[in-house]
Amino acid sequence: MAGTSSFDITSTLDLQEVDNALNQARKEVAQRYDFKGSAAGMDLDQKNNTLTLTAEDAFKLSALWEIAQTRMVRRGVPVKNLKPGEVEAASGGTVRQVITLQMGIPTEAAREVVKFLKDAKMKKVQVAIQGDQLRVSSQSKDDLQAAMQALRGHDFGIALQFGNYRST
Repeated sequence: MAGTSSFDITSTLDLQEVDNALNQARKEVAQRYDFKGSAAGMDLDQKNNTLTLTAEDAFKLSALWEIAQTRMVRRGVPVKNLKPGEVEAASGGTVRQVITLQMGIPTEAAREVVKFLKDAKMKKVQVAIQGDQLRVSSQSKDDLQAAMQALRGHDFGIALQFGNYRST
């Protein structure tokens, strides 16, 4: 009798890479002519998993967000896991935007993944929600490979990573 194989689906950000990308973005902002003498800033709060952008007006704030995203893409940080909040007024006539760093798979996205695999007619594949990650198991490694391919081809609004392959 064949054993069961499984893999885990997670969605995480490497906070060190996020910090490195923001350091590069800060250097670029310091060099740019349109930000000379500007009160633009990027602050990473690793405890709360948030990034706060501050600028003089909404136009500079959007430029700051573009710079940060570009640097993160170059460093391999999945920008799908960055959830921007509303632009709000801050002190000193500046504007601020708080971006939430999505760590783990939210419950609604996990349910969507489970529903997607069930709708894909993969009857021999079982999916279990385990906190902020998913475990996909099957007796056939080919079915697991097919499930991985199907998941890579669909957009769930977050970046999915596959790992922890096991055979028992």
